[in-house]
Amino acid sequence: MGVYIALFRGINVGGAHILPMKELKKLLEQIGCEMVQTYIQSGNVVFRNNKKARSDLAREISAAIYRHFGFEPKVMLLEQNELQKAVDDNPYKTGEGKTRHFYFLDMPPENPDLDRLKALKSPSEEFTLRNNVFYLYAPDGIGRSKLAAKVEQAVGVAATARNWNTVSKLLSMIDQV
Repeated sequence: MGVYIALFRGINVGGAHILPMKELKKLLEQIGCEMVQTYIQSGNVVFRNNKKARSDLAREISAAIYRHFGFEPKVMLLEQNELQKAVDDNPYKTGEGKTRHFYFLDMPPENPDLDRLKALKSPSEEFTLRNNVFYLYAPDGIGRSKLAAKVEQAVGVAATARNWNTVSKLLSMIDQV
């Protein structure tokens, strides 16, 4: 049975697209997911499922949320090895957990505009694009970063970001499912 990490994009932000984690857990169980565990309100879930292909499962999750909550969030599903590879490939090994960020991309970008991001970055920031993960080190905080808000536009594919603390927690949750 496969272990998946679901990253929901744009839920529970600013009072829009409210998706309570207890209800999300029940909904995922209803569509055949097992050992479902959620982490914080921003939409992070670890579960087991072996009945469907990953792309079909992501679509089924989005559709189920639409039926129950009236909106259809973007769901990015990662397999256990993909999350581990993202962690292993992280070029920024030091710094507080809230200063290191992973932007999980829907697919590897074909023509990312990295020059645009270089022009936006502050002197203290660093970034690296590796396959379908964009890494950002923002020691002055992501809220102050001009680059952080433009990553998705510049790479040209859908993305959802998580900080090191969240990614580490999700990785540790895998052992519990």
